[in-house]
Amino acid sequence: MEDFRRCLERQERETNERNRRADEINELQRQVDEQVVIAVALQDEENQGRRRGSQVGHCRNVDRHRHSRDKNLLEDYFISTFLYSDVDFRRRFRMQPHLFNKVMHNICNYDAYFVQKCDATGVLGLLPEQKLTAVIRMLEYGAFADQVDEIARIGKSTMLEALVRFCQAVETLYTRDYLRRSTPRDLQRLLQKAEARGFPGMFGSIDCMH
Repeated sequence: MEDFRRCLERQERETNERNRRADEINELQRQVDEQVVIAVALQDEENQGRRRGSQVGHCRNVDRHRHSRDKNLLEDYFISTFLYSDVDFRRRFRMQPHLFNKVMHNICNYDAYFVQKCDATGVLGLLPEQKLTAVIRMLEYGAFADQVDEIARIGKSTMLEALVRFCQAVETLYTRDYLRRSTPRDLQRLLQKAEARGFPGMFGSIDCMH
């Protein structure tokens, strides 16, 4: 029992050290990624500002038929008679539908930007399902905004703004519970799970370190 306790303590120290290094790397990467996304969004906004107005030789605004797309998106995944199964949803969104809905609900409560609203002309804006689908596809597949435009019918500047706001919301809402270092209680719980599956005393295999 004493050997097991020492093993737990050693593994806890090693895990904490790995987590500390990983936290430092992730924080640095997060800051770099956020700066890049913001810089791209600002540059895109600046370029759009230069092109504003009906001028000869300039492209007209594109009608993306986003309201027909939001109807199709709901029919595909988000209504009771959905077209694609939960298995398809899990494969394409990397999460179960109930988790997506929970995250969407939390983020809409945190940031009203994701809530569907009317613009100054009374036209309904984008659904939260559209914005989150676009953001998750970009994060999941490393897709460009132009690639996701075909799925969600959202302009690049709007999509990049949604991406930044989504990342900020996730960091604020979930860091304490899901993006923190492991605690001794977490370690004990994971060891108990491993033992129940026939791997007593095994912890390193959980994070593929051994």
